[in-house]
Amino acid sequence: MLKFGLVTLGCDKNTVDSERYLADLVAHGGEQVTDMRDADVVVVNTCGFIDAAKAESIEAIVAAARLKDDGKCQAVFAIGCMVERHKSELEEALPEVDVFLGNSETDRLIPELVERGLLGGSLVEHPGVRLFGGDLPHVRYLKISEGCDHGCAFCAIPLMRGKHRSFALDDLVKEAQLLEVQGAREMNLVAQDLAHYGRDRRDGVALPELLEALVRETSIPWIRNMYLYSTGITPRLLEVIAANSRIVRYLDTPMQHGSDAVLARMRRPERQKTIRERLAQYRAIVPDLAVRTSVIVGFPGETETDFEILCDFLEEMQFDRVGVFTYSPQEGTRANSMEDDVADSIKQERKERIEELQRAITSERYERFLGVESRVLVERASDVAGEMLCRAPWQADDIDGLVHVPINAASGIMTPGAFADVRIEHVVDDYDFRATLLRVAEQATAPIRRASRTLPLVGSGIPDSSSVGSFGR
Repeated sequence: MLKFGLVTLGCDKNTVDSERYLADLVAHGGEQVTDMRDADVVVVNTCGFIDAAKAESIEAIVAAARLKDDGKCQAVFAIGCMVERHKSELEEALPEVDVFLGNSETDRLIPELVERGLLGGSLVEHPGVRLFGGDLPHVRYLKISEGCDHGCAFCAIPLMRGKHRSFALDDLVKEAQLLEVQGAREMNLVAQDLAHYGRDRRDGVALPELLEALVRETSIPWIRNMYLYSTGITPRLLEVIAANSRIVRYLDTPMQHGSDAVLARMRRPERQKTIRERLAQYRAIVPDLAVRTSVIVGFPGETETDFEILCDFLEEMQFDRVGVFTYSPQEGTRANSMEDDVADSIKQERKERIEELQRAITSERYERFLGVESRVLVERASDVAGEMLCRAPWQADDIDGLVHVPINAASGIMTPGAFADVRIEHVVDDYDFRATLLRVAEQATAPIRRASRTLPLVGSGIPDSSSVGSFGR
C-alpha cells in the first residue's frame, strides 16, 4: 500500500484542491501518513501568488526532496499554482523532484503514480470527491468556481488558474452535503470572485440562487461569503443574505486602493465614488454587516499623496478589517512592465502605517459589540486553562481574531464545532474579544471521518497538511 504525505500551501482554494487529491489517492488504495518520514511519496501543492508564497513553496519542495535520502520517500511530486507558472524553471532548478504538474495537469497525479508502480490503477473504495485531512472538520471551504476573467494589472491568478468557470449548482449542493456529513458547521464559499458565479453558464443560476439552494438543501449553521468583487454585489444578493439567518452577515470584498489614479493603473473597475456608494448600499440592506477588504501598497507610481488618499479613504469607509499586502511584480502581468519605483523599505513602512491605522479603526468599530449577546462557534481549547477560543459571525476563520470564553465545570461541554451564546464584554488587543458564557446552544455533530492528519516532520521545514498561509485570500 502506498503511504503518502500531502503538503498544502497558500489559500483556501488550494486547501479544497488538496482535499480532492487526498480523496483520489485514498480511493486508489493510498494511505495518508502522520509522519513524513514514513511517506513513500510526498505531494507538495504549491502557491505562486506572490514572491513570499513562492519562496515558501520552494522551501517545502526542497525539504520533501531531502526525505529521499533521509527517509523512505521514493518520489516527490510538486503540483499546483507555482508549477503552472514556472514549470520549466523549476524542472531545471530542482532535478531531485520527480514530477511537476501544474493546475492544468493534476489529472495526471494518479496515472503518474501508477506508471511508476507506486500505486494500483484500480479503485478500492469510494470516499467521495473530497476527504478532510485535518483534526477539526467543523470549518470547511466550498470552491464554487475556478479561474478568473478580471484583468487586474498586478494579478497572476488568470495565468495560474485560467479563465473563469462556474461549477454546476447540483454538484455544489452534493459537495456541500458531503461536507456536512463530514462534520462541517461553517462552510466558507470561495472563488477568485464569488459574485461572478454563474455568468458563464447562462442558466439563470447566480450566487443568490446558489446560496438559497445551499440553505434549502443543507442544515450547515453558518454559510460565509469570501472574496467578492463589488461590481457583482447586487441588491438581490444582499437581500438573500439579509433574509437568511444561516448566511453570515459578512462580506470580503477587495478594494485594493483608495486613490483613483492608482486604481486606474491597477485596472480596477471601482473608483472612490462607486466604492463609497456600494458600501453604503451594503450596510443599508444588510444591518450589522461586517465588511472586510484588502489593499496593496507600493504599486508602481504610488506617491506619498496617493498613499495619504488611501489612508483618508480607509478612515472614511470604516471597514471592519483590512488585509494589507506590499506590491511585488509578477512575471506575465501588465504591471510587470511598469517601473517598480517604490522602494521596499517604503512599501514596508506604508504597510505598517495602514496596519496601525486600521488597528485603531477596527478597535473602535468593535466597541459596538460590547454588551451584545452573540452566538459563537467553538474553535478549540485555549492555551489558558479554563478557556475556549471561539469565533463570532463577524470573524472569518484564521484572519479576523477570536473570542475568548472562560468556562468552568458548570458550563457544560464545549467541544470544537459546538455553538454557544455569549455576551461580549471586552475588546482584547484590538482584534479579539473576551465574553461571558450564557449557554451552550448546539453541540457539535459527530463527523464521519476517514483520513488522518499529515503531521510535520520535526525540523524538516515541511509544513503540515493544513493550509499554512493565506496568500491570495
